Amino acid sequence: MLADAVELIVAAEAAGFDDAWIAEHHFMSYGVCPSATTLAAAAAGRTSRIGLGTAVSVLSTQHPVALAEQAAMVHHLSGGRFTLGVGRGGPWVDLEVFGTGLERFERGFAESLDVLLRALSGGRVSADGEFFGFREVEVVPGARLRPVVACTSEPTVRLAAERGLPMLLGMHVGDADKAALVAQYAQESGGGAPGHVAALVGHVADSTGQAVRELKQAMPRWLGPGLAGYVPVDSRPRPSRDIPAYVDFLSRIHPVGSPAHCAEVIQRSAENTGIEHFLLMVEGVGEPRLVAENVRRFGAEVLPLLRAPVRRGGPGRTAAHHGAP
Repeated sequence: MLADAVELIVAAEAAGFDDAWIAEHHFMSYGVCPSATTLAAAAAGRTSRIGLGTAVSVLSTQHPVALAEQAAMVHHLSGGRFTLGVGRGGPWVDLEVFGTGLERFERGFAESLDVLLRALSGGRVSADGEFFGFREVEVVPGARLRPVVACTSEPTVRLAAERGLPMLLGMHVGDADKAALVAQYAQESGGGAPGHVAALVGHVADSTGQAVRELKQAMPRWLGPGLAGYVPVDSRPRPSRDIPAYVDFLSRIHPVGSPAHCAEVIQRSAENTGIEHFLLMVEGVGEPRLVAENVRRFGAEVLPLLRAPVRRGGPGRTAAHHGAP
């Protein structure tokens, strides 16, 4: 599966995608990549043009300086094609296994993010806070990188806005919610959107009806068991979701359909949210051969419809997002 993921990134480059973004998950079948930076480094060695990003590296389960070192390595090895995306993660058993604890998840994200930013400033870093305290050291190799921050709540939007970092908005919310978060960011930062990114589900077929049927048939088979892998670290209830209803929701609001329909949905989302950089979760049908065909068809039949209106303010970048089986 990991080899297939690298081949899919190679195929995405050939299909004309601008970026390929990789998810990180632990101890579950929803995604079998526990280190998105490692897979990005492997993909960097097989590609020459496509950008590579993490969507996301979970900051609550690792030391921010260690993550900065990994990001700097991939940045240099890829010739500057790497973007680090980070997120708070969830209250999962990962916190217990890696020893960072629930407190780090609940209270430590801002401090972790600030240590990460200092470590990605290209020079020296030290810390004297609640969760991190260490003498000044030089990060080697150094790199100047500005991460993207996954935002699902108003407090996280505020953190990103205060630091001038772009947001990464999830595929579980529609255009209206995304637009509200972009508006909050602009109000908190006193400016516009500095290259925000939005995740969408992307699946193309000869007709919209066919694309929806294929996704509804395949996606629940892996999505249900995959999401069941989210195990809370404490006594809180395990999260639950009506999987068929969720897949129906995703099929209705995202670019799932004919080439023209997919392009129209992406264009409309850009107009509704002001976001011009989209990550397409292309692996909904699961089977590697069909996923590769989805990537090929998006490149050949959808991307040209989006690239043409760029001069008129249409979507500027479209990316493949890898992370699900």
